[in-house]
Amino acid sequence: MADTNQDDIGNQVQTLIQRTIDRNIKGLEYFRSPKPKLGVTPKDLIFERGTLKLYHYRPQADEIYRVPLLLVMATTNRGSIFDLMPGHSLVEFLLKSGYDVYMMDWEAPLPHEKTLTLADYTARFIPECIERVQERSGEDDITLIGYCMGGVLSVIYQAMHPDGPVKNLITFTTPTDFSKMEMFNVFTAKEHFDVDRLVDTIGNVPSEMVFQGFSMRTPVSQAAATARLYDNMWNDAFVDSYRKVDAWAVDMLPLAGEYFRDTTKKLMWDNELLTGKLDVEGKIADPRNITVPFLHAVALHDDLVPYEASHPLISLVGSEDKEEIVLKGGHVSLVAGANAAKRLWPAMDAWLQERSL
Repeated sequence: MADTNQDDIGNQVQTLIQRTIDRNIKGLEYFRSPKPKLGVTPKDLIFERGTLKLYHYRPQADEIYRVPLLLVMATTNRGSIFDLMPGHSLVEFLLKSGYDVYMMDWEAPLPHEKTLTLADYTARFIPECIERVQERSGEDDITLIGYCMGGVLSVIYQAMHPDGPVKNLITFTTPTDFSKMEMFNVFTAKEHFDVDRLVDTIGNVPSEMVFQGFSMRTPVSQAAATARLYDNMWNDAFVDSYRKVDAWAVDMLPLAGEYFRDTTKKLMWDNELLTGKLDVEGKIADPRNITVPFLHAVALHDDLVPYEASHPLISLVGSEDKEEIVLKGGHVSLVAGANAAKRLWPAMDAWLQERSL
């Protein structure tokens, strides 16, 4: 028995020594290596208008479902989170499952695009992209899929066009009750956050300010993530995944000035999406108007859009065919990476199959 314990301790010590060596060698490699490539699944740019880019991914299955999917990315980041890396790509999964996939992605708005409003994103950009998808696919029906603020834009669009071309609506980690957005409420509180002065003075809101706003929400968890990286520096698979998520997360985009003013006042301050009073160019965007099949995915441990901020959407939407799935994970791990491949993606595929014929 003593020999067995001694052997176990010896093996543990050898493993510790090897991992310590690997951790330090690979730590140097981590900082010397080039920025990882994201979004490598083949695609074609089929439409662009300033900050907006519409991509069509090339099919990867012999038989394709009739109803195409249009992904709507959050305006703060690029859509590569949907296509992180081969084997850990939502886009790749959907293509191989037989779906025709399109994505609304964003670039940094140019100085003259500071005048873009919430109405531009919901009443112009989304309809224009839907028209291009219809033309290219030859189908009238569309499934609209929005992530985070992309989900908010999708909900607003559909609430204004309940009898339009959208056949199905899917949202991930989509804020609805903005009073529950915790740190963002502190950051943008009326008593100290002069959004009018900010936008009137500088126009587009710089990406550095957006990044700082996100970073303030969970400084402890960010330190913990760095510690986990160090502990797992010996693990090539972990480091590769971490680097790609981190590269996506820090590559934040500026926000169009008037759009930022609208979202701050109408959503963060007045909570008009929750109350059903959001007026977009004379149309009321009330989620209760939505009647198409609806799937809402919520992350149980989301520190960006807490469960309490996202959960009310399922009860607001007027659809009879609606479902909420609450999954373990955070804001990013819900949609990207190994856990998403086991949890959200198969659940979404199962939900979509019969509704995409």
